[in-house]
Amino acid sequence: MSDLLLFALGRSRDFALGIAAHLGTGLADHEEREFEDGEHKARPLQSVRGRDCYVYHNLYGEPGASANDKLCRLLFFCATLRQNGAGRLTVISPYLAYARKDRQTKPRDPVTSRYVAQLCEAVGIDRMVVLDVHNPAAFQNAFRIETVILTAAPLFLQRLLPRLSGEEAVVVSPDAGGAKRAEAFRELLERRLQRAVPLAFLEKKRSGGVVSGDAVVGEVAGRFAVIVDDIVATGTTLRRAAEALHAQGAKRVIACATHGLFTEGAREVLESGVFESLLVCDTIPPFRLPEGPVRSRVEPVETAPLLAEAIRRLHADLPLTPLASEGPFPELRV
Repeated sequence: MSDLLLFALGRSRDFALGIAAHLGTGLADHEEREFEDGEHKARPLQSVRGRDCYVYHNLYGEPGASANDKLCRLLFFCATLRQNGAGRLTVISPYLAYARKDRQTKPRDPVTSRYVAQLCEAVGIDRMVVLDVHNPAAFQNAFRIETVILTAAPLFLQRLLPRLSGEEAVVVSPDAGGAKRAEAFRELLERRLQRAVPLAFLEKKRSGGVVSGDAVVGEVAGRFAVIVDDIVATGTTLRRAAEALHAQGAKRVIACATHGLFTEGAREVLESGVFESLLVCDTIPPFRLPEGPVRSRVEPVETAPLLAEAIRRLHADLPLTPLASEGPFPELRV
């Protein structure tokens, strides 16, 4: 494993230190400089020639660094690694900017996810690793390089299983479009509980930015409902789903969403108390939520062990399939 180098850009470095710790290594040395006119430079401070290089950079917008700015920095740094002879170049970006814009929904709309893919390919990235991308088929079709989609489902189940003891559960997709994601979660939960777990989903209509529809398809009365989604932004979709489930007699409602963006309106949703708690991955800090009771409703789930194990397997050319069903992951030392 001596030829593996793990880099992390900007504030992503703080999170990547946890990944490096699970791998039993440190982060590779690099320099980042800001110039007075807003330009930026990043370069490795050690040789990358022939090395297996991994760059962790999570592409969500944050104070002082928009998604566009972080994407530009990532592209320039990866191009620099390639120019200096990196043997293989893998980007680890759990939340990939523009992944939701994967088709034309209005005349002359951009398909921005495909443009991001073309930029990544142009600078010589060999492989993209993401976590629970919005539309897996569109993501895979956009790229001409290797793509890896990890899932947080085993991590969520590790947290949920003690609460589901003695409960009749139902897995719920907040819309028909997320049914495949919810079905995969349901199958894994069913294997863990060793008993049947039904699936339900909700009707969802979006017009002019307004979400409506509260019909529930599936039996939820008297059950512990687990809503499964990939992203929580305003939280409107999750609140609508939770309210509909309660109206149909669900006993308890909890939500799991891989990426917690928590944009405007999310605070009010969390304060409403429509679900017991919201489980989200820790790759995006809840910086948009105020400290106090609102944040206490959000349960962060650690993902560093999963990402470290993925890196270890990719570096050793081992299969990734077990990562979709295993967990928790042991302490890794490579």
